[in-house]
Amino acid sequence: MTVSQRSSLWSGMTVDIVLKQDQRTGKLTRGIIKDILTKSPSHPHGIKVRLEDGQVGRVKAIVEYTGGL
Repeated sequence: MTVSQRSSLWSGMTVDIVLKQDQRTGKLTRGIIKDILTKSPSHPHGIKVRLEDGQVGRVKAIVEYTGGL
């Protein structure tokens, strides 16, 4: 399930993303959102985010919300 709406995401959420180098295989990386990089309200391939560890990719699934607004 690709998360394609920016309004569904915020900092502190745990998500699964696909990194650029993993797009062919679809391998998912789990992390906590630090920044939302996509400026438009939606994107067909998923919203691009930066995780707290610095990795950047497109959100494929929301795992849980663990922080404040």
